[in-house]
Amino acid sequence: MYLCSVNTLKGKKAVYHTLGCKLNFAETSTIQKQLEAAGVETAKNGEAADICIVNTCSVTEVADSKSRQAISKLHRKHPDAVIVVTGCYRPPLTPPLGGENSLFVDAKHKGDIPKLIEETMGAQISLPLGEGRDGSFSPACARGERTRFFLKVQDGCDYFCTYCTIPFARGRSRNGSIASLVRQAEEAAQQGGKEIVLTGVNTGDFGKTTGERFIDLLQALDKVEGIKRYRISSIEPNLLTEDIIRFCAESRAFMPHFHIPLQSGSDEVLRLMRRRYDTKFFREKVEEVLRYIPDAFIGVDVIVGMRGETDALFAESLNFMQALPVSQYHVFSYSERPGTKALQIPGKVSPEQKHERSQQVLKLSDEKLHTYYNIYKGQTRPVLIEKASPKTPLRGEKSRVLHGFTDNYIRVEVSHMGGLEGSIVPIRLGEWNEARDKLTGEINCQIVK
Repeated sequence: MYLCSVNTLKGKKAVYHTLGCKLNFAETSTIQKQLEAAGVETAKNGEAADICIVNTCSVTEVADSKSRQAISKLHRKHPDAVIVVTGCYRPPLTPPLGGENSLFVDAKHKGDIPKLIEETMGAQISLPLGEGRDGSFSPACARGERTRFFLKVQDGCDYFCTYCTIPFARGRSRNGSIASLVRQAEEAAQQGGKEIVLTGVNTGDFGKTTGERFIDLLQALDKVEGIKRYRISSIEPNLLTEDIIRFCAESRAFMPHFHIPLQSGSDEVLRLMRRRYDTKFFREKVEEVLRYIPDAFIGVDVIVGMRGETDALFAESLNFMQALPVSQYHVFSYSERPGTKALQIPGKVSPEQKHERSQQVLKLSDEKLHTYYNIYKGQTRPVLIEKASPKTPLRGEKSRVLHGFTDNYIRVEVSHMGGLEGSIVPIRLGEWNEARDKLTGEINCQIVK
């Protein structure tokens, strides 16, 4: 880790803003640790900041807009601060977004942010985004806002789907070594961590840098003492092998929970997207997961309104999704991304059609989620209780509403006097809280540490 000179950064105040995926949150937390080691303090509410870190997302036009708004808002609020912009969004350089004291850092240089701030304090500098293609891998393992740790195991992507700009922003697929990732998991355990989410851009593609296999990483992490739970943030269906599924079914700590991107239930749209599977393969993969792990929660990503997605192709996709035995759909509307091959595809879908299609899939997702949750009402499942937020409402005289997730990713809320945060507790699952899409629960027996 680079440690900046104490005289330069000691006592400076910083604020942090993260958009997008779990990988970004892990990387922001790591940047924060680096700056804290250099003497930088986190600014309190209402306090002027000297440094603003914005870790951006560019997966859609909406994400681009949110990134621009975040940068502009921080510049207005902290006009004298150095605005450090990193992540996947490619900001315009003229006029400088974030003011003259703006620092744009690409994937290749993300691990050098403290050093770059020290060297360029008060001066504008631009490092072209998307140059993280030299095989370098910046490690990141950090506690989330509450209980879980996020361990970055892989970065970049070699797939170049027609709608996606991430390979340009993040670079080629690369990873840390199994030995280094195990050490980070051990450090998380020493800090009291009980659950780790494995993150990456194309997580299952792990091994391009080191020649190791993803399943070997899973097996090594499963042996780390103190970590009770692992989750794989997302994995491509063509990389989710039977060996990985079988291992997760039999492992000590890998949870019955998978997140698998589908993107479309139409083979023609999958071809236009240049995905590496068809609907038959995807269905067989889901059935394979459920064969080994019948209670698995399966979340699925879907994009609606892709260029070339006619009404008939969307209807075909929706029918496939209705019949698919999964737990939830995460819906995204297709966005026109500069430089992508999708722009060459005829048949643009109107914003109104995208919205209507999105609403239909969201309705289906709600039905799937309710069906899945209802199966487990009345059962007792282990729940990792999250650290309570200060905004969490109190019930009764001192009882606070806590929440957490079961092993199979059912979100649960429970009222308790406190002291359970970070514990894995057997909870009897009750009724729906419709307002917050959770099941209520009650402690059923002795706490399991």
